[in-house]
Amino acid sequence: MARVAVLGAGLGGVIMAYELRDVLGKGHEVVVVNKGSTYSFVPSNPWVAVGWRDKTAIEVDLAPVFARRDIELHPQGAARLHPAENRIDLTDGTSVSYDYCVIATGPDLAFDEIEGLGPEGFTQSICHVDHALKAKEAFDTLVRNPGPVIIGAAQGASCYGPAYEFTFVLDKALRDAKVRDRVPMTFVTAEPYIGHLGLDGVGDTKSLLESEMRQHHVKWITSARIDKVDAGQMTVSEIADDGSVKAVHSLPFRYSMILPAFRGVSAVRGIEGLTNPRGFILADRHQRNPAFGNIFSVGVCVAIPPVGKTPVPVGVPKTGFMIESMVTATAHNIGRLVEGKAPDAEATWNAVCLADFGDGGVAFVAQPQIPPRNVNWSSSGKWVHAAKIGFEKYFLHKIRQGKSEPFDERLALQALGIDKLKAVRFDEPV
Repeated sequence: MARVAVLGAGLGGVIMAYELRDVLGKGHEVVVVNKGSTYSFVPSNPWVAVGWRDKTAIEVDLAPVFARRDIELHPQGAARLHPAENRIDLTDGTSVSYDYCVIATGPDLAFDEIEGLGPEGFTQSICHVDHALKAKEAFDTLVRNPGPVIIGAAQGASCYGPAYEFTFVLDKALRDAKVRDRVPMTFVTAEPYIGHLGLDGVGDTKSLLESEMRQHHVKWITSARIDKVDAGQMTVSEIADDGSVKAVHSLPFRYSMILPAFRGVSAVRGIEGLTNPRGFILADRHQRNPAFGNIFSVGVCVAIPPVGKTPVPVGVPKTGFMIESMVTATAHNIGRLVEGKAPDAEATWNAVCLADFGDGGVAFVAQPQIPPRNVNWSSSGKWVHAAKIGFEKYFLHKIRQGKSEPFDERLALQALGIDKLKAVRFDEPV
């Protein structure tokens, strides 16, 4: 009997546990270690931050679902992974042993790397539902007392879609509140150009997003390094291509939401052979760690090098479809190892994204995510907003039902010309 531990119960971790249970069957153990027993649908956080959703609408209690699927849950959370000992220390002093481990922790949010950044400083966040609830309080204050707004993503960030989403969701919410005319908005991003997205653009995202910015009266600063945030004031250096400071901007604000840089969580950060200097998990083409062959990783915690050199550090995003492709490959590969065979599945790392703008949006498909690509498509329209709502309902239903891939997902992917099962590439056995 094999015992497989999944570290983390976010988008990747929960689906990982479901797929492992499907692949391994009842003859093996699946264990999940997570801080708490609640799953929260992070893509809905921009809506929470303006009051379009409440916390309970986007959360799922995992305990009964896991019990129904015979998945063991440890909600204490991890203190430290000991890969050489096949053990995870928990925060209550106990530990979990494993034969195989899948790291799916998501990121640690590096607000501390910029003075004054984050919910404990002077800017808001939508990276966690509790951050979004605090951002909603600040939004209500902004409506009562309108003033300048700064939205964006800090140097080293590797998730840009939500910054664009929130810019336009906030614009719509302010228009609905009849105060948008008193709220000048500036978008500040480490990206070298609008629509880069950490992917060197997808299709015509540069023109699409620049056009949206102009139509919604949003100014922008690219190649931006946030130096410091004080109460109501943000200092931003605009960096030239040669690395010199092109200009320094002192931007006043009454409300700001900035996505931080990511790094690996403390439970794994600094383990030689397991992580890179930022604490992200090193993985080969089979999602397997080169130093510890029984450890795999999926999702945001995986180390992926930047697409190219940029004046300000820009990370690479991991979109939902890409993460699920990692999950499918990993479950298959662990199943192979349990059977005494070699891993042979590779995730495609394609990107399929719906960026909601409140009453419209932008969608893109990148196959593969890193250029050059076979598919490089983007589009915009009101249909994206409707599609995002539909996807939210579908995905939460999937989590509540304990299903890794219900039939309706296959239909949706096939409608886009992407079959997840076919998307995972299998090499000849080694």
